[in-house]
Amino acid sequence: MYRSWLIWASSVIAFFLTVILVVTSGPAQESSAQVGSRPETGAIALPKMDTSAQSGLSPNPLQSGQTDFTDPYSQMYAQAPSSTLGESDVVIAQSITTYQPREMVQMADPSNYGERVAQDTNGNAVSNDYIVVLHETVGSAMSAVNTFQTPHPNDDDQVSYHTLIAEDGTVIYIVPPEKRAFGAGDSAFMSDKGEEAVFTNPGFPSSVNNFAYHISLETPSDGRNNNAATHSGYTEAQYQSLAWLLGRTNIPDDRITTHRAVDRSGSRMDPRSFQAERMYALLHEYASRQAMR
Repeated sequence: MYRSWLIWASSVIAFFLTVILVVTSGPAQESSAQVGSRPETGAIALPKMDTSAQSGLSPNPLQSGQTDFTDPYSQMYAQAPSSTLGESDVVIAQSITTYQPREMVQMADPSNYGERVAQDTNGNAVSNDYIVVLHETVGSAMSAVNTFQTPHPNDDDQVSYHTLIAEDGTVIYIVPPEKRAFGAGDSAFMSDKGEEAVFTNPGFPSSVNNFAYHISLETPSDGRNNNAATHSGYTEAQYQSLAWLLGRTNIPDDRITTHRAVDRSGSRMDPRSFQAERMYALLHEYASRQAMR
């Protein structure tokens, strides 16, 4: 009798322990499966990626001492100061600044990006301030991602952006911001300091890549394959997401430019049909940008 009761009691305890184990392990397994699917946004509000969960990545050079660049997270992405909006601005600003796009990570193959360097190919120190370069994909967003995720051992074929914004406004992170994306070839940025470009490869012209943060907009279907005649422009969601992304940076307006503007080959037109005034109107609703004006 006692033995039967003991066996029954042990079975009941084992059953409840099993239930507890299943219940508690479920969310952990779901969380593990989602690692790297969404970038973390910390207190300083920057579009950084959980690169520790991505395979094939080298350690952060800013931690390993491979460059002497100031942390680009603190340079490129500033914590938004307290709002300076008046009462009449609150409703409009909240509708914009509470915007939250869908985010995802689609890491480029390591052959398609490199390190930001502290010296050019001639050994000269470089310390350019960051710029933003705006592009368009020409093809679909996923065709661009597929290109970036394809290994390209030949230097001539290597290409990438840091971030891509799909037609539905989804923000796709492709290259970590502290890395050098290969978004522009023969290029230079004209500033009050003169022509800014850095030689990073002795076999190629100098470019802006070493100090650029490259953002590309997915081309509308009617404008793909460089069909400029029927380019209908970008969606409201894309402008909203672009302003949201730029609103998390402290790169000033006068260092936001386009691929067409920095290109020295005369062959680049992107981003075509881009309405800069529309983007800046959205961007300037963010308190972080108002403080910079």
